[in-house]
Amino acid sequence: MNTKIYKAIKEILRRDRNCKANEIDYENAKVILKNDKEAILLDVRSPQEYKEEHLEGSINIPIYDLTKMSKNIIQNKKSTIIVYCQSGNRSKKAIEELTKEGYESLYDIKGGLDNI
Repeated sequence: MNTKIYKAIKEILRRDRNCKANEIDYENAKVILKNDKEAILLDVRSPQEYKEEHLEGSINIPIYDLTKMSKNIIQNKKSTIIVYCQSGNRSKKAIEELTKEGYESLYDIKGGLDNI
């Protein structure tokens, strides 16, 4: 993907900031990850679920450890963070927690792994 497409997607998502996180599909998540080398793909499921199946390049911080561990693992609060879980429920909760912690550029893969 070229940089123009990436910038266009970021602009569309930026305009839709009336919600806490922008829901994106996996295809748009891949574009962001390809073009932003510092973007983080975050799996908030349990370690067992992560071990069984996960998206390549993701890091695992279970939702129940998110507040405690995020500060150590994701130090730059301006980093682009793309969050997913199995169905989208835990990732929405994770977005809320990360927002409270001051993280700014948050995206939720709509429907989680069930939708990929």
